[in-house]
Amino acid sequence: MTEQDDWEREFDHRWAESAEHKEPSARARMLAARWKESPPDPAPFRGDPDPAPRRASWASWAMVIGSVVAVMALIGFIQFHSS
Repeated sequence: MTEQDDWEREFDHRWAESAEHKEPSARARMLAARWKESPPDPAPFRGDPDPAPRRASWASWAMVIGSVVAVMALIGFIQFHSS
């Protein structure tokens, strides 16, 4: 008998899927019991998250321009001292 046959015998998915009664997961049972006592408030399927605070766009541009200038200055400094 091959290893593949052992795998198919132990994990026969067709047999498991054909079961007449399927037990719900532990989480589903827990939520059903909790919601029976106190049902959840209605909520949209996907609620809009709170909007992120908007930063000043000039700060982002200043960081990018400053970083580019700093890299150019570093490259120039390295080339000036290496020659």
